[in-house]
Formats: sequence, structure tokens, C-alpha cells
Amino acid sequence: MQNEKLGRALAARLDELAQSGRAKGKETVICGIAPARGGEGPRYLVEGGGDRLFLRMNANNYLGMASRAEVVAAEAAAAARFGVGPGAVRFIAGTWSPHVDLERRLAAFHARPAAMLFSSAYAAVLGTVAPLISDGAAVISDELNHNCIINAVALGRPAMKHVYKHLDLGELERALERAAAKHARAIVITDGVFSMRGDHAPLDRIVALTRKYDDAFSEGAIVVVDDSHGVGALGKSGRGVEEHVSSAPADLLIATLGKAFGVNGGYVVGGDTVIRYLRETSPLYVYSNPIAPGEAAAAHAAVEILDSPEGLALLEHLRAMTARFKAGLLKLGCETLPGEHPVAPLLTRDSQRTLALTAELRKGGVLATGLAYPVVPKGQEEIRFQISADHTQSDIDFALAALSAALSALEGGLSAAP
Repeated sequence: MQNEKLGRALAARLDELAQSGRAKGKETVICGIAPARGGEGPRYLVEGGGDRLFLRMNANNYLGMASRAEVVAAEAAAAARFGVGPGAVRFIAGTWSPHVDLERRLAAFHARPAAMLFSSAYAAVLGTVAPLISDGAAVISDELNHNCIINAVALGRPAMKHVYKHLDLGELERALERAAAKHARAIVITDGVFSMRGDHAPLDRIVALTRKYDDAFSEGAIVVVDDSHGVGALGKSGRGVEEHVSSAPADLLIATLGKAFGVNGGYVVGGDTVIRYLRETSPLYVYSNPIAPGEAAAAHAAVEILDSPEGLALLEHLRAMTARFKAGLLKLGCETLPGEHPVAPLLTRDSQRTLALTAELRKGGVLATGLAYPVVPKGQEEIRFQISADHTQSDIDFALAALSAALSALEGGLSAAP
């Protein structure tokens, strides 16, 4: 039975979260998928929604790989051959041939010597960053970095931590100068794409700046980038922010299999020595089961599709649908952020309007994510739309029509940028 005193304490905390607007609340449960037909992409059944079909504009499935027939077939075939789970951690007979094949394929895709799988991208960040934070390490991090980076740095407890203003490379350089005076190692860490906004780091300049200070540190200065939202969504061939900005390679690139590749898991690519070190020291790798062999086979199939003429066509379509949607936002008089990334924020800058607009969109058959204070800072409230290669022109137009109707229902309160 539940301890009553603990229950009361936790209930009070839950009430506090709800009253402050930070509670996630009841989850939307997807019950089924209606396949694409008649010029429309897939539609989704939602628990409690009866037979009504919804357009999903809040998924990270940027290339539509999650339900792609070849990817599903690859997972089914591997599951039939190897079973549905690895049955152990990697060093205790938990490494199956699909894991090794996928690691080799990811290393080749990113033109790195080695790759290493984790159970999730969150685990990949924690399991990569924390073991690299030595007693004499300085960590320098963008203020809008993802929660996984924040927790990875906290877990590593660096000798120096500096959080610089978003994309402020002047402040980044001053932090490197200060760190060089007393620290042996510098780790500059950034998101590739900042998931709430869809903007990206100037990785080319960050890498060049960090290289400039490398000689000032006895153990070097490195760049770690989490490009989970960039890989498969940015760059001519989908290789992420590095390709998009023509950057020299980051020392370590972390990404996910659960967004553009449509499966599950995370990974890091880098040099042989650092990957071998992480295999020996990263607790989230050493003591945690890997993804299932079937998932690894499915991810391998997704990488093969992306790294092909068909993948280039998917990326071109994704860019076209993203441009169409963002142009539609501007035509409606909405404020958004420029860029090619398929995260398309509608800046509402008001929490109540955000929640009301999200609810109206749902009434119109569109699932989108409302981000209100204090999840985001006051004045930065938004509706986050996410475009997929699964979306058609008809889907984009449907979403924009639903948005127009939602704005009208709210008496135009959000129709003009502030």
C-alpha cells in the first residue's frame, strides 16, 4: 500500500505543478493509424476521440520512417530471427550483429571512425558528456540547450560551468579565455537544432573558435553537439547542422534514432579512442540493455533509405512542405522564426492564448504542441508545429485552414504579430 504521508507530500507537489502550469497533464493516447490516401498523409485515431481522424503536427517523425514499409519489414524480420529483446547488457552477451552493423553504418554515414549505441538519445547525452567531465574540466554550454545536456553537466560536476547567452559567441570566447587560465580540459556543448524554436547553432563558427583555443588546454578543447533534431532534417543529404552550415566535424556528435530515423535509441560518433573509452566508462552504456536487435535492424534500414536518392527526394519534399507551412503562417499574420528546419513555431507570447489556440486546433482536427509559461519564459510562449515528409500539400493546407479558423474563433487575438 502507498505510504500515506509520502502520498500527501507528492499530491501537494502535483497540485503545485498543476497550479503553476508546469504539469504535463493527461497524455494523448494514439490508438491507430489510417494510412495515407487520396492525396492526404496518414491520420491518427486518439483515445476518446471515437472514429475521428487527426492530422498530427506534433511528431518528431520528420521523414515518415516510423511507418515506412521497408523499415517495419526490417524490424519484423530481425525480431523473427533474434527475438524481441537483447536479453543482457552489451558486455554480457547483449551485443547482437544488428547492433554492430548499425554502429558501423552510422559511423560511415557521419564520416567518423566509430559509433556507439545507447538506449535513447537522452541516455546518449548523459552517457557521453558526464564521463568526459574530469576534475579539471570546464564546461561551456548554450543557455537554451536541452534538459538532457543540463542534467549531463550537473551529473559530471565540472570544476567550471559557464552558460552563455543563446548563440552569443562573444560570451563563449570570453568563457574559453577564462577557462584556459586554470583548467586542463574544455568541453563546449550545444544543441545542433534547438527543439523549441527550430533555430540552429552556428556550428562552423563554434568549432573554429574552440579549435583556436585548443593549445591553451593541456587536455584540449572539444566540441560536443547534440544534433538529434538536425540529423535527417537539415542539410542537403540529411547529415544535420554540420552539413547545413558547412562546419568542420565536431569532436563528438550525438543524435537519435527516434526522430528522423523513426525507430528508438540514441548514438554518438567520434574518434576510436574516445568511443572505446566511453564503452568502458559510461554507466548508461555499461549497465543498461541496448535497443532490441529488431530496432537496430529497422534503424539500419532507415539510414540506408536516407542515404540514397530516395532519401534526397524525401528531404526535398520535407523542405517544400516546411516552406509552404511557414509561408502560410506569415500570410495569416502570425509571428514565426525563419529557417528551413521543420520545427515551425507560432509565437503567441501569451500563455492563455497558447492554451486556447491549441484547444481550438484540436477541435479542428489538428494535434499541435502548446508551450506556455513557465515551460518557456514569459513572452516566449508558442505553438510548436512539426512538419513531416508524410505531410502532403493537402495536409499543410488543412492545417493552415484549421489555424485560420482557430484564430477567428479567438476573435483574431493572435492573428497579428505583436
